[in-house]
Amino acid sequence: MQYINGLHFKNLRGDIYGGLTAAVVALPLALAMGVASGAGPIAGIYGAIFVGFFAAILGGTPAQVSGPTGPMTVVMALIFTEYTAMFPASPEVGAALAFTIVIMGGIFQIVFGVLKVGKYIELVPHPVISGFMSGIGVIIILIQIAPLFGHDMSARSMDAVRSMPEVFMQPHDAALLLGVLSLIVVYGVPRYLPGLNRLMPSPLLALIIGTVCYMLFMSASGAPVLGTIPTGLPDPIMPVASLDLLPGMISSALILAALGSIDSLLTSLVADNVTKTYHKSDRELIGQGIGNALSGLFGGLPGAGATMRTVVNVKAGGQTPIAGALHAVVLLIIVLGAGGLASEIPNAVLAGILVKVGTDIIDWEYLGRLRHVPKAGVILMLVVLFMTVFVDLIMAVATGMIMASLIFLQRVTDMQLASMEIASSASEELDMTAEEAKILADAEQRIVMFHIGGPVSFGAAKGMIKMVSVFDQYDVLVIDLTEVPVLDYSASRALDTIISDAIGQGREVMLVGVRSSLGKILKKQNILNRVHSDYMFVKRIGALREALSFVDKKRTDLMPVSAID
Repeated sequence: MQYINGLHFKNLRGDIYGGLTAAVVALPLALAMGVASGAGPIAGIYGAIFVGFFAAILGGTPAQVSGPTGPMTVVMALIFTEYTAMFPASPEVGAALAFTIVIMGGIFQIVFGVLKVGKYIELVPHPVISGFMSGIGVIIILIQIAPLFGHDMSARSMDAVRSMPEVFMQPHDAALLLGVLSLIVVYGVPRYLPGLNRLMPSPLLALIIGTVCYMLFMSASGAPVLGTIPTGLPDPIMPVASLDLLPGMISSALILAALGSIDSLLTSLVADNVTKTYHKSDRELIGQGIGNALSGLFGGLPGAGATMRTVVNVKAGGQTPIAGALHAVVLLIIVLGAGGLASEIPNAVLAGILVKVGTDIIDWEYLGRLRHVPKAGVILMLVVLFMTVFVDLIMAVATGMIMASLIFLQRVTDMQLASMEIASSASEELDMTAEEAKILADAEQRIVMFHIGGPVSFGAAKGMIKMVSVFDQYDVLVIDLTEVPVLDYSASRALDTIISDAIGQGREVMLVGVRSSLGKILKKQNILNRVHSDYMFVKRIGALREALSFVDKKRTDLMPVSAID
């Protein structure tokens, strides 16, 4: 029997194993991202539980596993730091505001799904996504350097960079040792002990080894640890807001919603490639939105589709939403029964795990191909990366989209101008019949043929005028619009300028092949009225014959009487 989102029970064994494996991978990452966000490790676990469960059941990508991700954690850290700093005497008020933003972000995602915005999110160019994701990876690495050395974490990359001299000069020896041990495990085990990594994922192995080493040999060193972690079911956090803060909260919520949507749909594409299926983007956004709204309501981090957890789930046999939901249930059981055991986990160990997450997010494949990809794409990617790390996340994406749009417009303009051909004599570029070529030759450059191929937008408007302005010694301008289905306003005004200038200089203008749809546009703008009805032709050869007749008549009129005699 088939249910929503590909749910069925024919793969129950694979889904159970996939869900358990994904939970094992998710546990250390959720703890680490909770700490990195500033909201605490339990917020990461709650985020994995709520987003993981509801996005799986109600989303549109059957095999996807969702939870806190690097990009979402970076944004949440900025939001949490900003709003708790507003109320230093009552940090719980700032925290409530931050989680209200998470709820709002989830609601915006639901709206995105209802409005079917998913198809537009998929249009974001790869260089923009690559630069943004790589920038997020760099931010994660930068802000984890301080806890790796035993210091407090900075939520902003610039603050992390400024604190580096002090961090490097005053390391906490035990914390640094544990951090290095964590890095050795997360980088070394997958490469040199792949069998062990399949049995126990390296992040969990690093968590266990680092915590055991701390408890046995370094408990008296004073290395920072997670501390007390709440157990049991979370209490709801009622949404709060004020009119003064509402515009900023809406802006932050939109950033979360947009980023979560992009992050999730990118992972959905990965899941499609692995499972050979096709996700439903709008349903996925609705499921993610519901999960995020509930996560914020119960003090959890915002989340999205998690690539590593999804791939691990599929490789372990998970195919349906049962796996993603089970992964969330397993994490809930851990919180209810074993939350106290996590209090001794060193922050440096989690920092090492997150450094690996950061390096995995960086788009090394694109960076490795920089010499072989178009320069415009390289510049676009690097600008977005730089702005993501050092300026602002939303500004980075906005700038990237504007640059990408301008680059695309330039390419379209070049293509449109390349489709335009103009000549006053037989030309190889202008496809002509023998009779048409003979007419132009007989006219002795007194006829200019201007052929426009395909639709024309505002980008090519000035180019049209420049092409015609090169010719200044002619009597008739024949404009062939046979292949033009539509002109936008700017292009139609350019056509009007061309026609008006020619007529103003005493020349005749003839139009060829004006379709009914295009004719309505030109008539509304009073352009067709400038051309005599006798000079409107269906075929180009008819216009050229009439043009040659006009040129011959004019030549005859200009000949001296003696020459006529």
